[in-house]
This record gives sequence, C-alpha cells and structure tokens, in this order.
Amino acid sequence: MRRASSTVNQRTPRVGILGLGIMGSIMARALLQAGHEVVGYDPLPAARSRLRRSGGLALASVSEVAKHADVLICSLPSTAALHAVVADLAQAGRPKAAQMVIETSTLPLTDKLAAATALRKPGRQMVDAPISGTATPTPQQHWIIYMSGTQAACREAAALAKAFTLQAPRVGALGAGTKLKLAANHLVAIYNIAYAEMVTLCRRMGLDPSVALAHMGNSPYIGTGAMRLRMPMMIERNYEPATMKIALWQKDMQIISDMARSVHCPTPLLDTCGPIYTAAMAMGLGDADTAATAEVLARMAGDAGVS
Repeated sequence: MRRASSTVNQRTPRVGILGLGIMGSIMARALLQAGHEVVGYDPLPAARSRLRRSGGLALASVSEVAKHADVLICSLPSTAALHAVVADLAQAGRPKAAQMVIETSTLPLTDKLAAATALRKPGRQMVDAPISGTATPTPQQHWIIYMSGTQAACREAAALAKAFTLQAPRVGALGAGTKLKLAANHLVAIYNIAYAEMVTLCRRMGLDPSVALAHMGNSPYIGTGAMRLRMPMMIERNYEPATMKIALWQKDMQIISDMARSVHCPTPLLDTCGPIYTAAMAMGLGDADTAATAEVLARMAGDAGVS
C-alpha cells in the first residue's frame, strides 16, 4: 500500500470502514468508485470478502484499520459493537495525525456521546453522522446524512461523504444528528403502519391499492418517499430484498422509545404501532422489509396473506 503524502490525504484520504454490513458496504463501494483507497474490518468473513470483491482491502482487526486509514467511518449494528470498536481503538494508541471518526450508526445518544469522549483522549475526533435512508444502489440520490459536531469537523466529513450522498448538512453540535435521526425514524415508524392500514382498507373496500398509490404517491399534500418505497411492496406482497429488516427496526424503535421517556415526551402513535412490528416478528417476518407489517393488518382483517 503506497504511503500517502499530506497533499494526497487532503484530496483523497485513505478511508477505513468499521462495519461492512449493508450500509457499510454501500459506502465502501461508493468511496472506491470515487477514487479513495478503502480498508475495512467486519467480524463476519462474508462481509470482508464482499469488500475484497469490490476492490478494497479487508484487514484483520479494528486496530489494523486504524493504523492504515486517515479517516474512519463506523457503520455498526449495536451499542455493544460501538463499545468494542472504541475499546479496540484505545488499544491501537494515538494516531500519527489527528484522526476523524465518522459515526453513522443509529444508536442511543448517551452511548454516542460516551464514545466521543473516549475517542478524544487518544487524539480522535468524532462526528455524529447518522444516515437517513435505506439500502439503495444510488445512495447519492436518496441518503441524507445528519452531520453534527464542530463546524470544521463536519465540513471535512461532508467533503468525504460526497462520494455517497449529495446531502450532508451540519445540523448542530455533537449529538444533534442522532436526535434528528430519531425524530425522522419516529415518523417513518408511524408511516409504515399507516400505509399498511390504508392498503388493507383499500382491499376490504374492493379498491385496488395500486390505484391509491398512483394518485397519492406523488401528491404534494400526502405523498412521501416512504409511501413510494413501501406501498409497492405491500401491494405486490413481496418484501425482499429488505431495505430495512423488521428485526433491525425493532432496535431503532426501542432507542426512540427510550429517548422519548428520558425527555418525558408522550408518544401515543408510536406506542400503538409497536405491537404491529412485534406481531410481524412473531409471524416469522423478522428478516423481511418493514413493509411486511401489512401482513399483520391483513391477518387482522381476516386475510391469511403470506408467511
């Protein structure tokens, strides 16, 4: 691997990705296509192989990635994974130059802030930058990354993120990104169930729900991106490949509920939607897209549906 000069680092920093799941892999491919060197680590061999096939270099540990990268991007599935990464980075020691960590996961705010504090000690600065969007082959058109942190750090992170999104605004001080992401997911959680209910209502009335989508999907008043993404799946009753698995969405729902309780905010609509997602899990739909909640409503309406 060639040694990057400071000039090269300013133009095309070598990027290390920690967590090579669906979103991490999409970012890796986009960065490679933009001309960056990409190294990465994931505990799953299949994820590391996916990076190699894309043209990146899969390394054996978090600390190895930290040693070879100028900038780190975290795309992690859980708080436990974040804690493990922070611990491994602490063991990696102080980087030769200030190293930015762009944390894109949807995780509890308290854990993100604790990670930022722990990373700061060995000379790393974290940007809280959760992604609003789903797995898509064209993230530039669909993702919004809510950057939060110092203005200088967010500018640097946004410049790098141009490889995989056209929208990476700074939304405030560290932690504001996670707050905004939780607010967005709160709304999507309700939207999903509302669309499932509408599709079921249309069928019970004898109206083809595709007619409703055709006339509402692009409406400036009631049309949304979530409607255009999820209603076609509900209409076709085909929920794979999942853009967001119900099992993973349950994690986000819990984070939102915990945050709402911590700030004493009532969430009656979210609380009503929660059991629908849980019922979908009980029906064996955990790996299906969240649009599969339509099958819960269908069963409640007396339609056996799919399983």
